[in-house]
Amino acid sequence: MTIKYLIQKELLQIRRNAFLPKLIFVFPVMIMCVMPWVMNQEVKNIRVSVVDNDRSTFSRHLIQSISQSNNFAIYAQRPTYGQALQDVEKSQADIVIVVPPRFGHDIAVGQMPQLLIAANAVNGTKGSIGSSYLTQIVTAQVYPQTVEIQSKVSTLFLYNKNLDYKVFMIPALLAVVMMLMCGFLPALNIVGEKETGTIEQINVTPVPKSAFILAKLIPYWFIALFIVTVCLVLAWAIYGITCTGPLWLVYLLTMLLALFFSSFGLLISNYSNTLQQAIFVMWFFVVCLMLLSGLFTPTRSMPSWAYLTTYINPMHYFIDAVRTVFVRGGHLASVAHQITALTGFAILMGIWAVLSYKKNA
Repeated sequence: MTIKYLIQKELLQIRRNAFLPKLIFVFPVMIMCVMPWVMNQEVKNIRVSVVDNDRSTFSRHLIQSISQSNNFAIYAQRPTYGQALQDVEKSQADIVIVVPPRFGHDIAVGQMPQLLIAANAVNGTKGSIGSSYLTQIVTAQVYPQTVEIQSKVSTLFLYNKNLDYKVFMIPALLAVVMMLMCGFLPALNIVGEKETGTIEQINVTPVPKSAFILAKLIPYWFIALFIVTVCLVLAWAIYGITCTGPLWLVYLLTMLLALFFSSFGLLISNYSNTLQQAIFVMWFFVVCLMLLSGLFTPTRSMPSWAYLTTYINPMHYFIDAVRTVFVRGGHLASVAHQITALTGFAILMGIWAVLSYKKNA
């Protein structure tokens, strides 16, 4: 019965806090409503400076085709390449395309004129993909026989037929919300009681350490269930994206991740003496775990030494598993490896959180 009253105490503390209940509701709503639009690696609105040295019907038709694309916007037409390059140097344009003289004439007589495409590759992804998109438009206008060959090759997109980046990001955003909410809040819990002095009242009681830590963890598991439900409802209501696989697997993975991060937060809280110390230590680990998890980029693109860190990164296992279930419709057998790893991490961290708490602190 002791743990029952300890849980009631934790729930009352959360409810009486003027800020936490609002944060628990508003934070996942903001993440799901804003981040899928902002955290988007699709390349759009690429600004192009054009140097038309031909001024023929063919060159004007090419420029019009570029401007009509959803990926490009004509920034300006410059008389020389040097002036167009200045637009790139001032970050006013992303790509320069130079149409050579006699461009239209060469096409009319059956020759293959060459155009210059100069892309700003400071952002390598934007530069490479933007120049590739522009090359496709030029090829369609200048070398139609190549397009005829390509049209005979069909591509089948699996699991995400519309190539919508939100389908890729929304399951991963569940991990971000769980990590921040179920990690930071417990990390500030015990250390906050240390600063206010209320932890001494618990230390002088015969409450076992395991019961005390468990009572600290359980409320955040309820918060995790609430958060994932809100996120799933918003994904369906706003974006029309629903879980393809079993929904209970998403909840199982969420609870395992919540157990890990809530235990990890309490572990940091046990070793910290001030709120500032706990925040900075937690932020250090959160950033490292997030950037090395495959949240934004494929982990296979990492150097081999960095890829080895994914084997001890619970975020990587969760993101891989939840995308398998949510997007690809995987079942229990498809994510058994990830579930086993998350269970091991969660149990290990929970035991460490109990053992690290010292009642004589």
